[in-house]
Amino acid sequence: MPSAVLHPEEQYATLAQQGETAQLGMWVFLATETLFFGALIFTYFVYRNAYPREVAEAAKDTVLWCGSVNLGLLLTSSLTMVLAINAAAQGRPDASVRWLLATLGLGALFLGIKGYEYYLDYDDQVVPALNFLMKPGQAPVSELFWVYYFMATGLHAIHMSVGVGLVAYMVWKVSRGDITPAYYAPIEVVGLYWSFVDTVWIFLFPTIYLPGRS
Repeated sequence: MPSAVLHPEEQYATLAQQGETAQLGMWVFLATETLFFGALIFTYFVYRNAYPREVAEAAKDTVLWCGSVNLGLLLTSSLTMVLAINAAAQGRPDASVRWLLATLGLGALFLGIKGYEYYLDYDDQVVPALNFLMKPGQAPVSELFWVYYFMATGLHAIHMSVGVGLVAYMVWKVSRGDITPAYYAPIEVVGLYWSFVDTVWIFLFPTIYLPGRS
């Protein structure tokens, strides 16, 4: 596998400084993303506190197995991403590429299952503004749960799609020899983003799928 001679960008004195700056930038970005998803989840809990019975009844119609399988996929992908970073740091690009491809596959599978879940939701007539059908005994406010569901999971799916694209880009970078033990900050930065997206799902899963099922 070819190995490129790496030099820092002109505004940095060393590759280490460039890497630290990249990591700091990603942490700042993730802080803003935390505020974004945090506000979304906080809004949900305000709604859930106001209408606990309606939320519990609506949540029972979510496809639990899809959410559960996807939780397992993302937890596993966090491990494969860490292994990819460690391999890159140790100068084992072939192993890093393999772990990155595993991460990529798990992320793509997550999106595929999520798409299938949306199909099941549509078939169950729970999509607001398209085919939402009030079921016997449900209160009109139950539709708000599905508005939140599609908003939260849709935004997460967009972030996951970006993550899959970034991991694919890292596969290309590592294969070219652009990631070395001397400078592997790009894959670390992508790993931070990937871990954040995984963590968001860890919070969304019990929030969306488990009410009314205890």
